[in-house]
Amino acid sequence: MVRSGEEEKIRRILTDSRLSAIKAMLEKDHAIDCIFLLHMGRGKWKEAKEFMRQNGLTLSDGTFRARMIEIEELGLAKGERIDPLKKYYVKTELGEKIANLLLEFFDKLEK
Repeated sequence: MVRSGEEEKIRRILTDSRLSAIKAMLEKDHAIDCIFLLHMGRGKWKEAKEFMRQNGLTLSDGTFRARMIEIEELGLAKGERIDPLKKYYVKTELGEKIANLLLEFFDKLEK
């Protein structure tokens, strides 16, 4: 059974337009990967691809770009043009907050 007040918190997360949009984005493939890449200052495809390969992980160019567009639309990152076709993404204050909360979440799972 949930504790007092938790049901209301859950209801708000599921129904509030901003919170539910963030929840939906986090449920998608590689969303958390992309938030962590932003947190490490690897918001450019070449840097992201290099990090993922160094760690034996995969992330397609299309998935990276799709997640970054969603992350930017939610205000977690800001895209800066490199040229007419490419962007470099940097985290916003909200993006930093979410990255830190995710790091804390996974840290607590390890204990």
